[in-house]
Amino acid sequence: MPKFRLFLPFAFLALPLAAQSVKPGFDVNAIDKKTDPCVNFYQYACGNWLASNPIPADQSTWGRFSELHERNQRILKDILETNAAKTARSASDARIGEYYGACMDERGINAKGTAPLKPELDRIHGLRDKAGLAEEVARLQRLGVNALFHTESAQDLRNASEVIAELDQGGLGLPERDYYLKTDSKSVETRKAYVAHLQRMFELLGDSAAVAAKKSVTVMSIETALAKGSMDIVTRRDPEKLYHRMSTGDLAALAPAFGFAKFLVEAGLPPVKTLNVTVPEFFKTMETQIKAVSLEDWKTYLTWHYVHASTAFLPEAFVNENFAFYGKHLTGAKELRARWKRCVAATDGDLGEALGQKYVDLTFGKEGKDRTLKMVHAIEKAMQKDITEIPWMAPATKKKAFEKLHAVANKIGYPDQWRDYSKLAIQAGDALGNSTRANVFEFERQLDKIGKPVDKKEWHMTPPTVNAYYDPQMNNINFPAGILQPPFYDNKLDDAVNYGGIGAVIGHELTHGFDDQGRQFDGKGDLVDWWTKADGKEFEKRAGCIEKQYGDYVVSGDLKQNGKLTEGENVADNGGLRLAHMALMDVLGGKKPASIEGLTSEQRFFLGFAQVWCTNMRDEAMRLRAQTDPHSLPQYRVNGTVSNMPEFQSAFSCKIGQPMVRENACRVW
Repeated sequence: MPKFRLFLPFAFLALPLAAQSVKPGFDVNAIDKKTDPCVNFYQYACGNWLASNPIPADQSTWGRFSELHERNQRILKDILETNAAKTARSASDARIGEYYGACMDERGINAKGTAPLKPELDRIHGLRDKAGLAEEVARLQRLGVNALFHTESAQDLRNASEVIAELDQGGLGLPERDYYLKTDSKSVETRKAYVAHLQRMFELLGDSAAVAAKKSVTVMSIETALAKGSMDIVTRRDPEKLYHRMSTGDLAALAPAFGFAKFLVEAGLPPVKTLNVTVPEFFKTMETQIKAVSLEDWKTYLTWHYVHASTAFLPEAFVNENFAFYGKHLTGAKELRARWKRCVAATDGDLGEALGQKYVDLTFGKEGKDRTLKMVHAIEKAMQKDITEIPWMAPATKKKAFEKLHAVANKIGYPDQWRDYSKLAIQAGDALGNSTRANVFEFERQLDKIGKPVDKKEWHMTPPTVNAYYDPQMNNINFPAGILQPPFYDNKLDDAVNYGGIGAVIGHELTHGFDDQGRQFDGKGDLVDWWTKADGKEFEKRAGCIEKQYGDYVVSGDLKQNGKLTEGENVADNGGLRLAHMALMDVLGGKKPASIEGLTSEQRFFLGFAQVWCTNMRDEAMRLRAQTDPHSLPQYRVNGTVSNMPEFQSAFSCKIGQPMVRENACRVW
């Protein structure tokens, strides 16, 4: 998957517009009137909601997104159960129905035990020498297993019209490389818990406690070595650092003991002469480990990753153990989600556009596209004005910025052409097989893009998803049908609330084209420096202000937000809300609408923005996000943004010296 696709928050599924019990996008009862908005606007906007919406036991986070997620899952469940029960149905309906039905057959999955794993485990255990690793890793990657590294197709960073092969670091079981390397007590505790989890999983496969303990240490040792050779998550934000196009011969020279010539053939890549190797140092580390680690230990490592990738469709003992570490320990969730919820998510993951087409048929029409486009054009007009009036940008840079802005494509709701799954075989009663074949289908679909024209109509989210994204290499902004509803958009509410909600989202994605990553790509999607040197320094100075501001926010205990990791999203939040406010002022044309529920239009605008982010989070989930997620925590997305805006301070009559009035306010766009 391209590395620089810039999303709004975590992805959640959404409630159809036509469904019942849709909560409004703005709720005056959510406001905590005991709190001064100029002291803590997030608490003011969300305080009563936070107090009235505790986190359910099967969740690590509960917010406005979660409400949509839960309601929408039930709609998708109805679609899937209907199609699972039908006898007369289309091939597409049969495909999603059979997939869901097989996933839901927990009794059948338990009865099979680990038998479905045996053919692949036998292949791994039957490896005779290290020369066979290349073929087996290729096979496992085709099956969707995170074995050693990732293989994919990607637009060339220097020539976005060309799709090339790409190899990237991978092969870890913990969320990110620093989980293996940090020495603080929480990181040490997590590593111990991970090793214990590995041991229990090997025991479930039939190993004795002593053998399983030894294998768990082996896996941890290999993964730690790979982590040391991996690029850290912050450095990976710089596209220049991830571009190393080289010949296949040069790739082979990075790791001669692995046998890349055989791997490329066995993985099914078309004949290629060159490809991008994102992190050459990782593959040098891999070479060292292939030489140093015994074949038996490599078998142990590959066994673990194959079983881990298969866990969702294994007997409940495996599922429960997987949840104990990845759910309870890492995110703080108390209970495993209901099976039907997990199966809805799995179907959406593997057959998303087949399921999404049914969703769109029920919920979204031309009116939805039209009203969204109208607001998109208003936000684009605001950005045109913003760039025009920026005092620190030279005319030459502005000219290039306008070219890029005018080239941005808008994709709304759902694909113009639905994905064809006809070659994907789905069988009743074969949950693991269905998932595996879906992984092979997707792996082959991705590699089939290599050497072919870029498909700019392709979507990278399914239609029910409550999220949005900007793709700098495509230079397009994308808004699935799922996000175009309360709390983001409600046609029953005033413009102020809607511009604070979906308007800020649109502005956020548009601003991504000009954040610290997006600004490095031109209007064609090529990685090229179109800034004057002076303007580049001015941008970095302003973005540095954002980095420092958010880097001072506390997550939990002594853990703070990573200002550099979250810089792009924070720039997008700040720019997006400003653009939405500018667009609202333009729409109002100088008029001041009457107050509603005792709140002025501008106050409702800022509340519409803030209430989107009302969220309760467990401590474990906050720590996980702080280490892995480029988005700041919800309270800082709200308070950090509004405290930089004079328009907010005016709307709520805030005074200099109050927390929501920053002495040295940051502004990029």
